Amino acid sequence: MEPPLRRPLVLIVIAGWGYRPQKSGNAIALAHKPYYDWICREYPRTLLKASGTRVGLPEGTAGDSQIGYMNIGAGRIVQTDIVRIKQALESGAFYSNPALIEAMQRARESSLHLIGLLSNAEVHSSQEALFALLRMAKNHGVERVFVHGILDGKDVPARTGDVYIEALEVKMNEIGVGKIATICGRYFAMDKDENWGLTARAYTMLVHAEGEKAINAAHAVREAFLRGISDEYIRPIVLINREGDPVATIRDGDVVIFFNHRADGMRQLVKALVQNDKFSGASKPRIHAVCLTEYCRGLNLRFAFPKEEYQGTLAEVFTNYGISNCRIAGEERIQLVTESFDSGFQAPGNIEKYISIKPRNLSNGFAPEKESFKITDAVLWCLEKNEDDVLIVDFDAPEAAAKLGSLEKTIEAVQFIDTCIGAIVEKVLKMQGVVIITSTHGNSEEMISSSGKPNAANTTNPVPFHLIDESSKTMKLRPNMALKDVAPTILEILGIEKPVEMTGESLELIEL
Repeated sequence: MEPPLRRPLVLIVIAGWGYRPQKSGNAIALAHKPYYDWICREYPRTLLKASGTRVGLPEGTAGDSQIGYMNIGAGRIVQTDIVRIKQALESGAFYSNPALIEAMQRARESSLHLIGLLSNAEVHSSQEALFALLRMAKNHGVERVFVHGILDGKDVPARTGDVYIEALEVKMNEIGVGKIATICGRYFAMDKDENWGLTARAYTMLVHAEGEKAINAAHAVREAFLRGISDEYIRPIVLINREGDPVATIRDGDVVIFFNHRADGMRQLVKALVQNDKFSGASKPRIHAVCLTEYCRGLNLRFAFPKEEYQGTLAEVFTNYGISNCRIAGEERIQLVTESFDSGFQAPGNIEKYISIKPRNLSNGFAPEKESFKITDAVLWCLEKNEDDVLIVDFDAPEAAAKLGSLEKTIEAVQFIDTCIGAIVEKVLKMQGVVIITSTHGNSEEMISSSGKPNAANTTNPVPFHLIDESSKTMKLRPNMALKDVAPTILEILGIEKPVEMTGESLELIEL
């Protein structure tokens, strides 16, 4: 007798796959996607809120992958870092933060360097946090304060970096402290794909003043725009004084505060500055480093706002019930489906494992199908082995294409994903399993702004939730739900009662 067939559950999360009824600028609606359209016709679906206060962000703020995964995995609205920081700014607690006060006191005898993204999108950083740090420096008598600005162009409109630079200069003049020392695009300073050559360019700019020299930061950025270079790709620029000397470099004894609140884009640069095996050499400065939030552990870093630990997460339930699960994602996103999804819970290796797919080779141009198909192959291989109860799968090709601002490439990426989910759904249904398809946030469904300009930023649109299960075809899913309700729904499908800590609710399958 053959053993009973394992009934797998596959959660597919597609980054940047929001819902918007209008077709204009909507890569998802414009794409030829027969498998996805069939799923929409044949199986229950609903829409989930993935932005603003429904996911722990300020009202009207677009979601992102990290916040989305945290909400999905925790089964509740997660208190996001940006909200914690905003609350601290509003209450005044920011100015009495022990890690920041210590940094200011140390910097009196040396120099204070503030490194982070100049942007008001609040996806990775907050202008208000930067301005608050400048005020703290002034109040604590720190005289040598230098800002090393990273230009955005992805979460805000392209070619706006000069505006953020000038706004910063106005604020520094108003407060009475601070100078811009360096500028470069996030492509170099915020790489998260282990392209250490890019990180090295930012590192040598900060420490050795290597890069294009300029007296005026805004003028230098505008000149780059005239050469056809957008914000994120602007190569390192070192500001110099009238004598031709760098305004500042990071030296022994200096204090460095990384003011991004989102960790993934800063980890490599932080490691480059503080980890001995990264760009090692006699000239590496010994610094006192503070991260605004908890970027990474084990590097002798101070964190102004350490991570909050959550109990009763989906990962913890999986462990308690012995539900084996495998996370599958591109190498640059594996931390999202593990660390962010698990909200700090450390699952044993026999329960939780992951498959990391090597990143795209960007030197050969954007090729979303390569990584997407590799991820799909890994999923099909896991299903064939039939060793895991749950698979959590991340696809990011639509978002990656949308961030380039090309509607045509994003349509192609959507069509590749359609092929991938078609193969996975077909295999799972043959095994009498369940597939859930959702997203962490919107992006590719709204690539043209209301003014008619290209829009590469994340959106506040809802995201779809599809339940693909032959036994649930006649069910209806509840409306007006949010990402926090995904985990309770998964537990209901698995026949497990949700923990009391989960404030999300099951999407409550109702027989039609």
